[in-house]
Amino acid sequence: MFDGIDSLRGRAFLAPLAGISNLPFRLIARSFGCALAYTEMVSANGLTRNTEKTFEYLQSCAEDKPLGVQIFGADPQSLVRAACIACEHGADLIDVNMGCPVKKVIKTGAGAMLMKDPGAVGRIVAAVKKAVPIPVTVKIRSGWNRGSINAVEIARIAADAGADAVAVHGRTADQGYSGTADWKVIAAVKEALRIPVIGNGDIWQPQDAVKMMVQTSCDAVMVGRGALGNPWIFAGINQMLDRNPGGWMPDLRQRYEIIKKHWSMEAELCDSRVAARKFRKHLLWYTKGLEGSSCFRNLVSARSDGKNMLDELDKYFRSLTEDSIKIMT
Repeated sequence: MFDGIDSLRGRAFLAPLAGISNLPFRLIARSFGCALAYTEMVSANGLTRNTEKTFEYLQSCAEDKPLGVQIFGADPQSLVRAACIACEHGADLIDVNMGCPVKKVIKTGAGAMLMKDPGAVGRIVAAVKKAVPIPVTVKIRSGWNRGSINAVEIARIAADAGADAVAVHGRTADQGYSGTADWKVIAAVKEALRIPVIGNGDIWQPQDAVKMMVQTSCDAVMVGRGALGNPWIFAGINQMLDRNPGGWMPDLRQRYEIIKKHWSMEAELCDSRVAARKFRKHLLWYTKGLEGSSCFRNLVSARSDGKNMLDELDKYFRSLTEDSIKIMT
């Protein structure tokens, strides 16, 4: 039984990344010490209407624990039904998205649009909390725009309504993912609340997570884009928090093995053609910054067949390994 964020040993969580945070990616992140992983954002309406594609987001397994299911919507009763469905499908935690800035989400009144309606925030959190026996959290932004930084107000309302924790992304909704995250907002929310606060935004390296926790006093950190092609960032964060900063980066052979393992898990989840299409972006992220990676990425981007992509991956890492051996000798 999951007893909440305070019961976790680790303090590094995987964010709910749209199109990314599926079961294989969560399991890879967990293998490096991710203490809590979320599904990608799930439509409450999709779950209540029994949409097959929406239910795919809930795919999980025994090793995928504890699992947070993030739902989005604007209607409290729809969110309640969706939370109950997610709970029945093995969720250990329900997170209500109140920070997504994507147009198709906010035009329905969901996501970051809820930060414009404090009353709705309280009603939604209270209703969901009453409906499910598992922890309920919310994920918010610093505000709608720079002229309406209201994260502290929204976080207080959520906490008073029964939220067990609040995750704060230090950007405004109108920033999207541009500019820099304002960690001072995270610190202000932490100072105002007694429940756990999770900091999110601009954690690209393990040292960023440590700096955030020192500067904001947040209870945990949520890694999003910093985990793309870099799932070992969780091992680095854990080691640095334990004051043991060395040895978290994989060598070339280990990186290759991680990529192949991730690919294999993806292929098990869906057919090979779909897996190839979905995994291409991961290949680009996993190889970013490596010698000759630009040429490799161009080759892979032009391939649609999974076997051809794997062949290019094998050739690329073989050349990297041979070059590194030459340098060493």
